[in-house]
Amino acid sequence: MIWLFDLDNTLHNASLAIFPRISQNMNGYIAEKYSSVGKKLTPEQADQLRIAFWKRFGATLLGISRIYNSKARDFLKSAHQFDNLDSLIHAERGLSVLLKNLPGKKILLTNSAYSYSKNVLEILGLSSVFDEHISIESMRVHGILEPKPSKKFFRKFLMKKKVKPGDCILVEDNIHILKTAKSLGIKTVLVTRYLNESRHSNHAYPVVYRKQPFSRPPYVDLKVSSVRQLSRRLNRIH
Repeated sequence: MIWLFDLDNTLHNASLAIFPRISQNMNGYIAEKYSSVGKKLTPEQADQLRIAFWKRFGATLLGISRIYNSKARDFLKSAHQFDNLDSLIHAERGLSVLLKNLPGKKILLTNSAYSYSKNVLEILGLSSVFDEHISIESMRVHGILEPKPSKKFFRKFLMKKKVKPGDCILVEDNIHILKTAKSLGIKTVLVTRYLNESRHSNHAYPVVYRKQPFSRPPYVDLKVSSVRQLSRRLNRIH
């Protein structure tokens, strides 16, 4: 069994302080890029453009890379600049022991930058839990960035690891990503702890859920409020 764990809003509460800071950093980067071609953007306009990039390309990074031809490394570095990351991290206690006791291999699969996600794992005391750490920089197919929920990336991952989809369990807060994974045969777990009342994960980009709050979509095998529930509810993952 291979566990694929998302990071932000799955293993810690990123919506509380981190995502607002990332959004602010992204908006600043976008405004700076526009200024370089002689245009001025208000903070509101930069925010709207960031959201438009996400809706069009599936990730703000892809819009930045394709519209401005900017290097992913430069954008990610700018977006994930924090002076006090430790003070922004909020998570449940005891995750390290719980995750270590789950049977199978654990892989971190995050659309965040490597340096940022590495630092978050260290702060959470989870660095030794994961056998592998796959960040957005590594989500490439034929050299092209294909972050979650790209089917191309998931197919490449399964082929590279030589594993069957049914041998993998993806643990996520984002149902769009879970839906894609399930369509490929990967087992899925939805973590709701950090979703608001409208099942909206206050992400660095908007994710809107139209179903009733707390309902389990048909492409979700197991819905839990916290990853702490995984060990005692494994038998419900089919």
